[in-house]
Amino acid sequence: MTKPTYAESAEAVVASLQTDASKGLTASAAQTRLEQNGPNALAKGKKKTLLQRFLDQFKDFMIIVLLVAALIAGFVVHEWADAGIILAVVILNAIFGVFQESKAEEAIDALAKMATPNAHVRRDNQVVTIPSTELVTGDIVLLEAGDVVPADLRLLESANLKIEESALTGESVPVEKTVAALTADNVGIGDRTNMAFMNSNITYGRGVGVVVATGMDTEVGRIAGMINAADETTTPLQENLSQLGKSLTVMILVIAAIVFAVGLWRHAASLPEMFLTAISLAVAAIPEGLPAIVTVILALGTQKMAKRHALVRKLPAVETLGSTEIIASDKTGTLTQNKMTVEQTYYDGELHPATAGVSGDNPLMRIMNFANDTQVQEDGTMLGDPTETALVAFGQGHDFHRDTELEELPRVAEVPFDSERKLMSTIHQLPDGRYFVATKGAPDQLLKRVTQLATGQNVRPLTDADRATILATNTGLAKQALRVLGMAYRYLDALPEQVDSDTIEQDMIFAGLVGMIDPERPEAKDAVAEAKAAGIRPMMITGDHQDTAEAIAGRLGIIEPGDDAAVITGAELDQQSDEEFAKNVTKYNVYARVAPEHKVRIVNAWQKRGKVVAMTGDGVNDAPALKAADIGIGMGITGTEVSKGASDMVLADDNFSTIVVAVREGRKVFSNIQKSIQYLLSANLGEVLTLFMMTMLGWDILAPVHILWINLVTDTFPAIALGVEHTEPGIMKQKPRGRKSNFFSGGVGQAVIWQGLLEGLLTLGVYFIAITWPIHTTSAAIHADALTMAYATLGLIQLFHAFNVKSIHQSIFTVGIFRNKAFNWAILASFLLLAVTILVPGFNGLFHVTHLDLAQWAVVLGAGVAIIVIVEIVKFIQRRLKK
Repeated sequence: MTKPTYAESAEAVVASLQTDASKGLTASAAQTRLEQNGPNALAKGKKKTLLQRFLDQFKDFMIIVLLVAALIAGFVVHEWADAGIILAVVILNAIFGVFQESKAEEAIDALAKMATPNAHVRRDNQVVTIPSTELVTGDIVLLEAGDVVPADLRLLESANLKIEESALTGESVPVEKTVAALTADNVGIGDRTNMAFMNSNITYGRGVGVVVATGMDTEVGRIAGMINAADETTTPLQENLSQLGKSLTVMILVIAAIVFAVGLWRHAASLPEMFLTAISLAVAAIPEGLPAIVTVILALGTQKMAKRHALVRKLPAVETLGSTEIIASDKTGTLTQNKMTVEQTYYDGELHPATAGVSGDNPLMRIMNFANDTQVQEDGTMLGDPTETALVAFGQGHDFHRDTELEELPRVAEVPFDSERKLMSTIHQLPDGRYFVATKGAPDQLLKRVTQLATGQNVRPLTDADRATILATNTGLAKQALRVLGMAYRYLDALPEQVDSDTIEQDMIFAGLVGMIDPERPEAKDAVAEAKAAGIRPMMITGDHQDTAEAIAGRLGIIEPGDDAAVITGAELDQQSDEEFAKNVTKYNVYARVAPEHKVRIVNAWQKRGKVVAMTGDGVNDAPALKAADIGIGMGITGTEVSKGASDMVLADDNFSTIVVAVREGRKVFSNIQKSIQYLLSANLGEVLTLFMMTMLGWDILAPVHILWINLVTDTFPAIALGVEHTEPGIMKQKPRGRKSNFFSGGVGQAVIWQGLLEGLLTLGVYFIAITWPIHTTSAAIHADALTMAYATLGLIQLFHAFNVKSIHQSIFTVGIFRNKAFNWAILASFLLLAVTILVPGFNGLFHVTHLDLAQWAVVLGAGVAIIVIVEIVKFIQRRLKK
């Protein structure tokens, strides 16, 4: 079996690629390889055309039902106006969906301003700069601090080279690179120290590498391939709407069949007439406006979330967050700042928090700034190893003027860092002619070269007890996942002839320790606490080391002392089969040292347990899990294009707390959709009951134009306005709905039934009053008035009932009758549109209605008010029984 590239010697890799390490490829050879293998770029997923996106909107089951209803209304019942109205609703719904998807894509594309990096390569024995897309296998690439690695490389030379690979591995600390072949079996990406991977960043030193993979053959490309192969997940909202559509269809067919059969049995009409009656009833039962209303509510939700820096790419994702039970978050850059920061210092025998500072004349401050290769740009940005930039930033924060100090004590020599001794030293000339040596590095290695200890302004010999205390402090800081560096110094009267470790790094004075960490985001701890209070389980999934992951998770409250949830590594996860892991997945809250495949396994394991999973992340390594999760949340600023492309939602501010805001908004959206559905279905049930009983009793039946006008005007405006109701108190104290809940959960189903029956009975009651105590004498006039009063009552009852559904259980006087201004205007507009059809003469004939006198209007208004009174009484009894 062929050895992996990292296990081969550099010479063997160069030979196998038929290239020359000193001269590079010839231009003709490079061109040939480029033509054979294609450009060094990731294959982009095929974007859907505008027409394809538009047609996709018609795949929803409810939309198909509406299209069938439109065909029946037009070609069977010959109500072409009704058919036109239904089709208009369907098309508007599709346009809404396409518009929102396109708008989100544009916003996300605007975040992607990363230019294709150039690469410095050897070609024809010359160093040339070419676009990275033109790289081919065998090219010799030169690397230096600040570069983005343009392809997967096997390193041939490494001079203090460090590469930050967090986007690929999740590990925030740059990796020190070497050239020697690795002998261990199955070395993980994060431990392949002789490789440089595409899209990682050079933070320190320089190097040379040979291109071993380009485009989709790179590690990044392999992950991109996993994303393209992943199946699209359906959201709980899509599942609920599909389930609702199917349930309504069955119910509609059953009701229509009963009416048809009973009508024929009673000889109420001929077979064709009864068939048309049954079809009209079926059309009446369909909530034509529901898809459009749900779309509008979701679109309004996306606008609110966009103002809070959450860009939604797919409309259903707004609601999915509200049902989320698991938030699996990447650590680096998501829960943490992806920026090394000094957290504690140790000097004079005591630990000091970073806020306490270190005085400028303390040797510790001078060493951390002097033994440091950070370059500060004119705009204040720092270029260099994150550990070293953290030390300089600490000095700046405590009024240490590094540039001024270095002018007075310029660097005249140095002993560079190497991975064997784990130290670096710089030598600075003092005004009196002596030299100051600043050394930093691994505490255990540094202590081997220390003989004295600085305490305040004094220096004394280092004792064994001192040494033990320092090592114990180092261990304690390391257990807190801090990266610890030791600092020491000495004075020289003259420079030795040979400046090296043996002549410089001896008989040193110990100055102290500095503990650094990639700290948690300030707002992340509160966000984790709020998620827990909302019944959501936050988890950390990272490529970083176990100790670091465990420490950060503890500081954030993801794990707490006494928690049963344990920390597990990717290697330990590999030892469990899928069946074993499915049983054990509830034990773990923190996953460390994981690969992209592990993240997908974790998401899938929770999904198999029926949980709704949200996955956050910013790296290429997060993308497959983002795609597999019920909702993938990418980071807009630090996120890679691959991760953003795989996400359902992108956080424009990379703020973890924005996720909790989005969860709250998602819960509100679902609650408001429930209210709209309760309102629409109870109204339609009232209409169905009215038509059914009118048919059974032999009364005149409401015309299709009556039903469509009520459905699309009286129903639609209030239903949309209910979608912008304010968040009910305590919504983030409730448990997540999860995957098993639906639109009828929480008492909505029962409310739809009894309130729909109540609407129908009140309408029938008004019709009965109209024919029992008429104001006209002729049968035609009596029934015309009765039908008009039933039409007006059904419309007004629905407007009054809209106030009832502001809350399922709370009184309307508690939630606020007129708090929602959009709702108030919607009710007024709907009332006017309903009144116009009766009061304006030109509309009477079109809508088959008559003028009513004051007594008749009083009966209609009385029935409308009655539904509020009755529902308030029932809610009061329900609340008392619940207590």
